[in-house]
Order: sequence, then C-alpha cells, then structure tokens
Amino acid sequence: MKSYIYSTATETAHALIKHLVGMMEREPDRTFYFAFSGGSTPSLMFDIWANEYKEVTPWKRMRIYWVDERCVPMEDSESNYGTMRRLLLDEVGMPGEFVFPIFGDYPPEAEAKRYSAQVCRTVPLWRGFPTFDAVLLGAGDDGHTSSIFPGQEYLLASFHPYEVSVNPYNGQQRIAMTGCLLFAARKLVFFITGKNKANVVRDILDSGDTGPAAYVAHHAEDVEIFMDAQAEKASGTM
Repeated sequence: MKSYIYSTATETAHALIKHLVGMMEREPDRTFYFAFSGGSTPSLMFDIWANEYKEVTPWKRMRIYWVDERCVPMEDSESNYGTMRRLLLDEVGMPGEFVFPIFGDYPPEAEAKRYSAQVCRTVPLWRGFPTFDAVLLGAGDDGHTSSIFPGQEYLLASFHPYEVSVNPYNGQQRIAMTGCLLFAARKLVFFITGKNKANVVRDILDSGDTGPAAYVAHHAEDVEIFMDAQAEKASGTM
C-alpha cells in the first residue's frame, strides 16, 4: 500500500489526475479501463479535470465505467453518472460509445445483472474476471466503500460483479461493485479528503479489517491512497 499526502483537497485532486494521465502516457498504444466512484470528493476532481487537463488527457483511449450508483434517475443530483457527465464528460466531449453508465432508474436487481454482463463482455478478462486498470474508490465516515456498508461484507465475497446494496441510514438502494472485481483490478486508488475521514484513514493505515474500506485496502494487490493533510493529520498517523 502506498500513500500520497497533499496539503489541500484541491492539490490532492490535481495529483490524482496527473497520476492517471501519467499511467496512460507511459503506455501510449493501449486503451485503459477505469471505474469511478461518486460523491463530493470526486466531483472536485471532475471539475478540475475538465477545466485544466482537457487538452492533455487521451480521452479516446479511456473506457469509463462506474464502481457504484444510487438507484435514482441520471438527472437526479445524487446520480454518480449524471454528476460526472455534467462536470466532466460533456465538457470534454467524451464520445458516448466509450462511456458505460449504470442506469439507476432501472429495476435494481435487473440492472445489477445487466451491468455485470456488460462489464464481463467489454472489459478485458484476467483469471476469469473483468480487470480494470484502475478502480477509483472513496470511503465513507462509517468505513463503507463501493456502496458496501458495514454489515454488508458478504458483498466482498460475491462472485457476481455487481449486486444491489442498501444504504442503512436512509434505505436507498444502490448498485455496487463487489469483491470479485475490486480484488481483480490492476490498481485500486482511494481518494480521501477532510477531517471527517479521520477514523477511516486510521483504519486503512494502522488498524485491522474494521470495515469494508479497510478490508479492501488491506487485501487488494496494488493499493494507492491519495489524501489531503487534514485527513492524514486527523488520523493521528503523523
């Protein structure tokens, strides 16, 4: 596990974008398969990416998928796909055939099966599982990641690429990437900012498998954590 710490959330977002673009620059003849999470932290990254890195990003060598999605229409402000589309994809003119959204307004069980099949059909396989070049993850205050909340750890052992999860705080259904894809990815990248993420950062860096985010970070093969100084200092790891 490698951790990278920057003074602010904005600097952390810049560093992560440069990191992803650098991955693609080092292999200029290859197409890259990325899965993105939603939330306020990646929204900051999307805005910066569209405004400052549009011209240096090889968009046509990217295939974009999602880690998770709330079961809401794409026009809803909570839609992970809708947010990324508004802040980044539309702004840079990303070709629609390179973007593979989860449809949050479809019946959840059916959509989890449909998206699982689509990912299996379109993402390169390794050892029988679709293998993303990078999966970008967030982490909730309670330690959840990929919409897998504490108490739903069985999803980390699932062999169905995507399943339905439930937010225990409001009952909202979500479509979540499960363990078979998380652990098959070439690289997992956590993007965590803010003092409110102190506990989950401490669990990832210093504690045991105390929640889904920490478990994934400890058991995946190649994990990188991009965080700001507030999250790192608050965690007590300095």
